[in-house]
Amino acid sequence: MTENGVGPDLVTHNIVLSAYKTGLQYSKALSYFELMKATNIRPDTTTLNIMMYCLVKLGEYGKAVEIFNSMREKRSDCRPDIVTFTTMIHAYSIQGQLENCKAVFNTMLAEGFKPNIVSYNALIGAYASFGMNKEAQRVFNEIKQKGLRPDIVSYTSLLNAYGRSHQPEKAREIFDKMKQNNWKPNSVSYNALIDSYGSNGMLTEAAEVLREMEKDGIRPNVVSICTLLAACGSNGQRAKIDSILSLAESRGIVLNTVAYNSAIGSYMNVGEYDKALNMYRTMRKKNVKPDSVTFNVLISGCCKMSKYVEALDFLDEMMILHIPLSREVYSSAICAYIKQGLLAEAESVFTKMKMTGFYPDVIAYTTMIHAYNIAEKWDKAYELFQEMKMNNVKPDSIACAALMRAFNGGCQPAKVLVLAEYMREKNIPFTDAICFEMVSACSMLREWKAIIELIKMMEPSYHVVSVGLLNQILHFLGKSGKTETMMKVFYKIVASGADISLCTYEILLKNLLAAGNWRKYVEVLEWIVEGGIHPSSEMYSNIFTFAQRSCGAEYASAIQERIETLKRKSGIKPL
Repeated sequence: MTENGVGPDLVTHNIVLSAYKTGLQYSKALSYFELMKATNIRPDTTTLNIMMYCLVKLGEYGKAVEIFNSMREKRSDCRPDIVTFTTMIHAYSIQGQLENCKAVFNTMLAEGFKPNIVSYNALIGAYASFGMNKEAQRVFNEIKQKGLRPDIVSYTSLLNAYGRSHQPEKAREIFDKMKQNNWKPNSVSYNALIDSYGSNGMLTEAAEVLREMEKDGIRPNVVSICTLLAACGSNGQRAKIDSILSLAESRGIVLNTVAYNSAIGSYMNVGEYDKALNMYRTMRKKNVKPDSVTFNVLISGCCKMSKYVEALDFLDEMMILHIPLSREVYSSAICAYIKQGLLAEAESVFTKMKMTGFYPDVIAYTTMIHAYNIAEKWDKAYELFQEMKMNNVKPDSIACAALMRAFNGGCQPAKVLVLAEYMREKNIPFTDAICFEMVSACSMLREWKAIIELIKMMEPSYHVVSVGLLNQILHFLGKSGKTETMMKVFYKIVASGADISLCTYEILLKNLLAAGNWRKYVEVLEWIVEGGIHPSSEMYSNIFTFAQRSCGAEYASAIQERIETLKRKSGIKPL
């Protein structure tokens, strides 16, 4: 056309752009669009819709949003249509921005557009990604109410919503309805059902779906294999990982990077480091390129197995291969350096992480706070916590526990209680570790009121609280001279059905004796014997020594007689 002096018009440009889009050549489409703009041909809505679609596929969501917002400006010549809104719903769904998905859908309705099946499917898919089956079902029902017929994407998305909300049986029901309504499930549908069973620990059922898939004439693909491998890893089924890999080989399914990552991750999850390493070597031998996910799986897996030297070796290899570090890799690398006692190196990686635009997440911050605790750099731990809040990274229970440990270690227990108030304001759950640090802080401060409030808060959950924490509370109460309160708390602990160890009884006896309450001491010894527990020789000797020194001859004789009786009951021969 240009040779004849006739330049392509807008329709021609859109045809070319559409061809690039259909051919999955998204970057070429963007480059062509830049050339098109240089010819002074103004794009229309179709042009911009194609550009938004390509940008979303390339993960450049910000630029897609910019185009969408420009189209909605009053002076814009290219007004958004149903395709525009649907593309944006899909873009926000990929980013996990559910509220924006709903806002765009509602805006579309408010501007008089009638959603089509693709628009509805995009919204169902957004709800499905969060496992919100009720909302997904509501939209699915609305499709039928509006006179539209749900298609295979509608059913598959709804099936996925139930799978992700831990209702595999309901997912199966939707799958069967799909077939009843004359829709033939495709590989995506089958893979969604396999994932529904597999992610809920039902590996036998997941494998059965794979066989059903083959009977229906649909070949399992690499996604099917990835789904099964991930399920095996998360459910600790190490034997089945080998079986699935053999199945893939027998079916001629060539593993890609994602599949190798799933296999390596599954082996790491079940503690099979050597097999994971062999899988990585096979990956390299077959010229399948590893990515940042590959190395994150390897490095984080090594850290979980305390193979920190190997983790850092993988980090070096990753950098040699010029693979960009992801946020997850940075966090794992920081962990590996800290476990090796290399704080300076961990700080360097943490700083580099921020400089490259990867803002540390709560895990990275918590890891560094923990490192400063070990190094007794408590002020730095606090500074990091403040930075964390400034960067809008919401601390979790683990981060708060690490900081509380720093405050207690740095002899600033008052700040522990201040942080506890912050946690209440932000609705951050109080874990055993949090309560443990609070008890320690109260002990240092002799803060009686705060410990009583904490005990009241913990009372409904005594049956799930660790024995160590319960013992610490009893010890604090006894050491503070509050033996009566100590015993009341103990009675409630027993009533809750919590396990009582010999160590718990030792704490009670030690504090009762320190308070001179020998009668209750003997009574507790009787509980121990009646409970089928054998008191230690020290428990007997302590009360004997106390009786001889502090009770007078009359009481000492009575105490000795009761103790000898208890010994006989517990099978110990009297002296």
